[in-house]
Amino acid sequence: MALTDTKLRKLKPGDKSYQEADEGGLFVEVTPSGSTIWRLRYRTGGRGSKQEKITLGDYPTYSLAEARQWRDDCKVLAGRGVSPMALKRGDPIPDDAPSVVKELAQAFVRNWCLTAAEKARAKEEAKRALETVEAFAQRWYAEIVEPANSKPRNIKRVLEKDVYPMIGAKHIAEVTPTDILEITDRIKARGADQVALQVRNVLKRLFAYAIAREKVTFNPAAAIEAKFIATARSRDVALSPDEVGRLLRAIYQASMKRSHKLALHLLILCMTRKVELIEARWDEIDFELAEWSIPGERMKKERPHLVPLSRQALAMFEELKGLSSGSEYVFPSRSSLRKPVADSTLNMVVRALEVDVRDFVIHDFRRTASTHLHEAGFNSDWIEKALAHETKGIRGVYNRAQYVDQRREMLQWWADFVDSQIEEGRKVIIGRFGKAYQAA
Repeated sequence: MALTDTKLRKLKPGDKSYQEADEGGLFVEVTPSGSTIWRLRYRTGGRGSKQEKITLGDYPTYSLAEARQWRDDCKVLAGRGVSPMALKRGDPIPDDAPSVVKELAQAFVRNWCLTAAEKARAKEEAKRALETVEAFAQRWYAEIVEPANSKPRNIKRVLEKDVYPMIGAKHIAEVTPTDILEITDRIKARGADQVALQVRNVLKRLFAYAIAREKVTFNPAAAIEAKFIATARSRDVALSPDEVGRLLRAIYQASMKRSHKLALHLLILCMTRKVELIEARWDEIDFELAEWSIPGERMKKERPHLVPLSRQALAMFEELKGLSSGSEYVFPSRSSLRKPVADSTLNMVVRALEVDVRDFVIHDFRRTASTHLHEAGFNSDWIEKALAHETKGIRGVYNRAQYVDQRREMLQWWADFVDSQIEEGRKVIIGRFGKAYQAA
């Protein structure tokens, strides 16, 4: 009969050792001194092979349930030709053993072959492993970055490319300003000063969270001023009227896809963010009302946004309808009509342009439009609404007007102004887009 806890507690020592069997080769040996010791008989080579015996420890240090789990683990190994006793002696796992067998053997050693002191050390090492920079950063990313950041992949890329290889295995509390400088210096050595500054800023946020979680008391990234890494790139670029013209002429003369040319032109005319345009769907475009309704879930502030379309913008959407091959997306991916174009596509075509215009990024199109509309005397509230900015403070609470008619007039003026810059000084074939433009 199988052993029970009641039976085990009632076992008494005799003049000499005796055994009480459980099941599957598991038994206890009761010694004259009163010890009740778990042992197991097993064979690694099947029936006919030499029988081996291994000891776990005494009862009740190891409970009946634990002894049975130990027995089952031993028999799994033995069934794969690995001797549990050999592992307990410290014999190495054969190099040619399958990976699954190696994993089983390593788990067996961790669970059943360590002394109490070794187990305590292993537990402490496991705890420290949870507090390495990489482990803690992954927790921060999952709990803080991913839920709150519209583009968490950028931060994940920073961590995986530049942080983990350098200090990922280091304990979070042992990181010093010198470690941070070594990371940023290495990035700057490849000519990426702005990336170095970005990495420092990401680490500053990471260690601020570590302080809040009481893992560290000092922020090593905050100890290094940004100016010692790189000068922040100016973000106040607004293209001049002449630069707007030269840029768009270069776009239409470039060898890029027609849909990409129209996308860049629309970004200037509609004043939307890049992601709002490239993920646009046809059910958002109302050709009759000449309006583009962007749902809140695709907006940065999660509020629906209405874009009155100028004649030029409406005509471009008409042309794009014919270029989209029946996709639900205005700008479908080249690999699948069921997905929008990749987020990086327009950035790459802009970088490939050969144009005599000072350094700029796509987001500067919005600033350019805002700057020239303000200079032309248009109402600031209309402009801010066109940019999907929300007025802060008391004024913003009461100012909920959409200014649709005023924005329609303003965006038409802006489209005509941009047209005049394209055609100023030289001729360039850009096309007339669609019937809405031609009927104007």
